[in-house]
Amino acid sequence: MKILVLNAGSSSQKSCFYDVPDDRLPDQPPEPIWEAQIDWSRDKAELKVKAKGQELKESTAFESRLPVMEHMLSTLWSGATQVIADPSEIQGVGHRVVHGGQDYKDSVRITAEVKAAIDHLSDLAPAHNPVNLEGINAIEEILGDVPQVAVFDTAFHARIPDFAAVYPVPYEWSEKGMRRYGFHGTNHRYCAQKTAQILGKSLEDLKIITCHLGNGCSLAAIQDGRSVDTTMGFTPLDGLMMGNRSGSVDPSILLYMLREEGYTIDRLDHALNQDSGLMGVSGISNDMRLVTQAAQDNPRAKLALDIYIHRLRALIGSMVATLNGIDALVFTAGVGENAADIRSRACENFSYMGIKLDAEKNNSRPQDQLISAADSTVKVLVIHAQENWAIAQECWTTLKES
Repeated sequence: MKILVLNAGSSSQKSCFYDVPDDRLPDQPPEPIWEAQIDWSRDKAELKVKAKGQELKESTAFESRLPVMEHMLSTLWSGATQVIADPSEIQGVGHRVVHGGQDYKDSVRITAEVKAAIDHLSDLAPAHNPVNLEGINAIEEILGDVPQVAVFDTAFHARIPDFAAVYPVPYEWSEKGMRRYGFHGTNHRYCAQKTAQILGKSLEDLKIITCHLGNGCSLAAIQDGRSVDTTMGFTPLDGLMMGNRSGSVDPSILLYMLREEGYTIDRLDHALNQDSGLMGVSGISNDMRLVTQAAQDNPRAKLALDIYIHRLRALIGSMVATLNGIDALVFTAGVGENAADIRSRACENFSYMGIKLDAEKNNSRPQDQLISAADSTVKVLVIHAQENWAIAQECWTTLKES
């Protein structure tokens, strides 16, 4: 099955193309046979395409995104990066959709009803759902009636029990949909499945905590193959300290800033989502590498790093309590995969549980492997985030079942 993946963001469009066997999904993630990216953040659209050892780079002015996407997709079947003879060879398109609300607990084939739901949920994900829907509509315009699948970031967390999802606020708020939804679900699900594969065990027999640590950060507690708790909430702002986002703060601080400091809603929103986290505390960067380097002689950078570790440990501990113990602790995404010191410091305070890292493995840029010591009572792993491949898997499975 030839599957196109569209992973649309507010300022970029990432796409991949996979040729997946019809009879089964491969055990190991294959390399995409074509990759493309559009950066919309500048005055011009910056297009990069890679395929067959060729690389195409273009910059073009644009008034609407559709012609640029149409040109990007044409590089699949024409020019130096051609990998198919005709667009009709595309058998399915998988889309990352950030918010699926309470109704979508699994990936689904896209219909008019699903499109209407994605549009309705744009109020909960205003920076993402509209561009996700734009990508879906663009495929309809360019490729016609090719089957499309929505892979929701929230779906993996949609079965979290109410006691973990409902906030202790007036119940009428919950009835209006104000509850914990959780995000990064596609990668949390993938990492749990990959962990079971590496350990040679059934996913249903494992208690796993997955730590998605990138510019955005979230944890998930996974039992019987399902998410039973997570740190992001009604929006991706909740939970861990992140690159630019604050994570959880006392709500009264927000009220104080509105009442006493004259903040507007928009200014407060920007402060919490753009000017907080590592960037806000360190004053240097949202990039963990730069903050870590500066922490050697910059007190604010050191403080930012210490807060990050403190909150990471605290929320791992809360996930342990939810699961009543764990079998595996997983680190993934940019920081989780590349920052050995963050992994080491995060695990230090769980030595009482018998967690012990193999220092050599931890420091060797591990990928899809164990980094725990042989006598560690909990397996610790680093799993390479494969969101585009995970979306392709979901697309393949959904279309096979439909």
